[in-house]
Amino acid sequence: MNAWRADPLVWGHGPRVFEVFLEPTCPFSIRAFGKLEDLLDKAGEDRITVKIRLQSQPWHMYSGVIVRCILAPRPSKAQRRPRNRYGGGSPHGEEFEFDRHCCGPNLDATPTDIIRRIEGYSGVKLAEACAIPDLDREVKWHCKYARQNGIHVSPTFMVDGLVQPDMSSGDPIADWVERPPDH
Repeated sequence: MNAWRADPLVWGHGPRVFEVFLEPTCPFSIRAFGKLEDLLDKAGEDRITVKIRLQSQPWHMYSGVIVRCILAPRPSKAQRRPRNRYGGGSPHGEEFEFDRHCCGPNLDATPTDIIRRIEGYSGVKLAEACAIPDLDREVKWHCKYARQNGIHVSPTFMVDGLVQPDMSSGDPIADWVERPPDH
């Protein structure tokens, strides 16, 4: 058994726990991810803990490869917030997704091509780390955790352990900050 563990994708240290289940190439997840730093800044790192849970979805064809890249162990812990760890796919989502989930230029891409693209955008070497056989336990943990909470699509939001079906990536950040804990 390896001694490494994937670093959790957690920002802040407050008592309010805001969990967001994201698929790295989903445009709605990318929009939600883009708001998380502002959420943390507006709510305050001492008032909120933001946890990113990865929701790999099979209709996003390279989802599993990209999730492995995000969870792969890093050579240093210098990256406090996971913007680079999110795969670099956020601002370049079209380079990691298929047209209508089934066609387009990515049909000719290999998993190695996808890993190299993410390395190029993130500046982090990932190929060796992505080849760790036990990395799948981290991917499985995210999947199992989502399913145990009844979550099957992204983005989905949980506040203090309760799924928030009326929250969306299109909501203003102020609505996320002001959400009552028992909502």
